[in-house]
Amino acid sequence: MVTERITIPVEGTAVQVSGLALVPATARFLYIVAHGAGAGMEHPFLSGTCEALAREGIASLRYQFPYMEEGKRRPDPPHLLHATVRSAVDAASRFGAPMVAGGKSMGGRMTSGAAAIEALAGVKGLIFLGFPLHAPGKPGVERAKHLSDVDVPMLFLQGTRDSFASLHLLEPVTKDLAPRATLHVVEGGDHSFKVLKRSGRTEEEVTAELVGAISTWGDAIL
Repeated sequence: MVTERITIPVEGTAVQVSGLALVPATARFLYIVAHGAGAGMEHPFLSGTCEALAREGIASLRYQFPYMEEGKRRPDPPHLLHATVRSAVDAASRFGAPMVAGGKSMGGRMTSGAAAIEALAGVKGLIFLGFPLHAPGKPGVERAKHLSDVDVPMLFLQGTRDSFASLHLLEPVTKDLAPRATLHVVEGGDHSFKVLKRSGRTEEEVTAELVGAISTWGDAIL
């Protein structure tokens, strides 16, 4: 497996961000992964998930958004986040594997937002690791409206305890998007896919479930 740190110039700006690629010798496909609002590409959840994907023959490219690269807490405006998504997709294309994109929470939503405005070149599907449908305690579906303009298959991986996406709201959204949308529910998972100890499940078992869902879905759409 090749592990490569790269620098990604953000189109239309003088900004550059970091990326980290994990590429197995025979990659079935490559997942371009954007981080969530509060933690960068080195977060243990993203690292663990991408390493587990690599063991199943699935490559990944994680990358930073500019604000995270600069050590800031406040996310960049959407137009800059969208430009970073597109630049990461362009950078990933050189690895030569079929591509899907998405990411954790805000990173996934910014990826779909960019794809809704204009298709991401070469990207065959989107994967959301906890789609942030609404803020905790403020149920709504406004954040999902742009998804109807996304023209590739979408996989929603969502925990039953996710305070950012009530399932009774997300399920109708994905049904309305059918057949392009697939919802995989992780029993007991919160927004970070952590489960309660009394569930009897380990972090490794939950990661294996996520990777299995991604693997099965990716093979089906590609």
